[in-house]
Amino acid sequence: MSLIRPEDAKIVREQFDARLQRPVRLVVATSQEDCMYCDDVVALATELAELSPHLNVDVYDVETDAAALAAYAFDKMPALAIVAGTGAGAVTDYGIRFYGVPSGYEFMSLLDAIHTVGSDDVQLSAETLKFLDSLESDVHIQVFVTPTCPHCPRAVILAHHLAYASPRVTADMVEATEFPELSARYSVYGVPRTVINEIVHQEGAAPEPMLLHKLRQAVNPSAN
Repeated sequence: MSLIRPEDAKIVREQFDARLQRPVRLVVATSQEDCMYCDDVVALATELAELSPHLNVDVYDVETDAAALAAYAFDKMPALAIVAGTGAGAVTDYGIRFYGVPSGYEFMSLLDAIHTVGSDDVQLSAETLKFLDSLESDVHIQVFVTPTCPHCPRAVILAHHLAYASPRVTADMVEATEFPELSARYSVYGVPRTVINEIVHQEGAAPEPMLLHKLRQAVNPSAN
């Protein structure tokens, strides 16, 4: 049974035809141990790849393919990275991550990540880009979501665009119900909840200027 309905697949195919200009790889990491949704992520990535000649899927098992996955530093499964390149040693990783199944409303976040990497099209303000260019340390953004949250994709997409625009930034979509211990650690009682560098939290789908303020706090906590 397909995860993508035929009528939706037609629309997605048309979007890919119009927007993808270079090869994109969907890198999926699975585990044989306690990974309830690994098969779903593999199936979703495979179905998407069938909709465009620009898309390919690499599926790795964390237990047997550790060397191949080392560069991605995945810390939980299932994991999905959206990278550019042919896979023949010319892959560019932008730090765009999905942990858990990007289903429901989060399917929009997945499509946007593919469009962004496949078209080199990211829209951020000049102020944000200037801040990203000035980064001297790494930034890790985690956006906790659920599939039924209509506001969550906006937060995920913004975080992923930040990651795309800066090699210093890694941005994760984290499906909160699939990783309850992690959600408890960060007191995720509502979504979206954005956690930056473990120390700065943002409730809701914050607009870009507000998130930029939070990023400044995260990279320079002594100034707060």
